[in-house]
Amino acid sequence: MKRRGMIEKLWAEEKYKVMMHSQKHYNLIREELKKDISIETLEILINDAFKITPESGSVINTADHMWGYFKKVCTAAEKNEYMRLKEAYKKEEVPAEKMLAFIRKSADKYEVEYLQKSTVLHK
Repeated sequence: MKRRGMIEKLWAEEKYKVMMHSQKHYNLIREELKKDISIETLEILINDAFKITPESGSVINTADHMWGYFKKVCTAAEKNEYMRLKEAYKKEEVPAEKMLAFIRKSADKYEVEYLQKSTVLHK
């Protein structure tokens, strides 16, 4: 695989996890990707983002971005379950992992390979 392909593959796998940890880093990396970034620099920026503890709002934003892959194809029951999990997370009644597990299950059901490969959906 060529260098640019490796960079794009790494970003595709890590972007939602970066978004969850730090919107600032997510935006910075997106800008850097428009330039001739090295894979080493990308790895450093990604790892810097992971040092930041995710905030509730960034977790919800990330989950909503991923949920966007399903909102037009899911059943009413699935949509209701996602909304229930999101509200329960906001009230600190369930951990983020419950919401992310539901998104992972949906990614598998609807065969969304891009999300299936995302590290944020794996423990």
